[in-house]
Amino acid sequence: MAPWVVAELWALNPLRALWLTLTAAFLLTLLLQLVPPGLLPGCALFQDLIRYGKTKREGPSRPAACRVFDVPKRYFSHFYIISVLWNGFLLWHLTQSLFLGVPFPNWLHGLLRILGAAQFQGGELALSAFLVLVFLWLHSLRRLFECFYVSVFSNAVIHVVQYCFGLVYYVLTGLTVLSQVPMDGRNVYVIGKNLLMQARWFHILGMLMFIWSSVHQYKCHVILGNLRKNKAGVVIHCNHRIPFGDWFEYVSSPNYLAELMIYISMAVTFGLHNLTWWLVVTYVFFSQALSAFLSHKFYKSKFVSYPKHRKAFLPFLF
Repeated sequence: MAPWVVAELWALNPLRALWLTLTAAFLLTLLLQLVPPGLLPGCALFQDLIRYGKTKREGPSRPAACRVFDVPKRYFSHFYIISVLWNGFLLWHLTQSLFLGVPFPNWLHGLLRILGAAQFQGGELALSAFLVLVFLWLHSLRRLFECFYVSVFSNAVIHVVQYCFGLVYYVLTGLTVLSQVPMDGRNVYVIGKNLLMQARWFHILGMLMFIWSSVHQYKCHVILGNLRKNKAGVVIHCNHRIPFGDWFEYVSSPNYLAELMIYISMAVTFGLHNLTWWLVVTYVFFSQALSAFLSHKFYKSKFVSYPKHRKAFLPFLF
């Protein structure tokens, strides 16, 4: 293990501890799903908490008590509304501080300190954090657009716990990005007081990866939406069909794979050595892998002619 990783792991602040806990929880959940049926006792509540949308139908029979906590899956749009507003708010304060020298509000600075943001002299992360927060905001804005104008939601549901977690998730993610900004008191510390002087090769590579991954995710969501529309773009049904085209030729859930690639692009933008963000990426990997695995099982159980060469999440591997 690289020395910088060992040193960083010893500095386990609240944010890192939280992302590490979430990563471990989803890794354990994924491993439990890989165990052959019948070897472990079933738990309806557990299955209800990890499944959503179409995979709830493929899972075990749901008790009536579980249905009380159903929330329409179309409420996914609420996650992105919160993200656009909250992360836009954070981006505004970061922009003000970077370019106009306006200090962060006392409450925001105090919150970042509680979460583990350190006061240190070193401005190499200022441009990285600014770009990543821009990426996160643009990603949320695009996903909000897709929820309203691309996706076709059926009467599928999610659990109210999943809904609440989704509302908190992007708030936490934005704070994680902002906590990586080098601070001098309540002001952002920038080397040479010129943000562009920090531009490096990984900023350009991360931006290109972000655009590439976002384009493919959008294409995948368009393909899924078009399965329920006629050639005129009118919704004609809400049934599930086998999607083809783009990354669907390799995996069952390329939109989840693209989500992972988007977060990896942000890790690249951070210079590839930001442990806090790699913990976020690891959480995204296991959470998306779990959803992809359950979706893959759904497709295989519903369609006899489902392409046998397709993997669930990672092309040719898993």
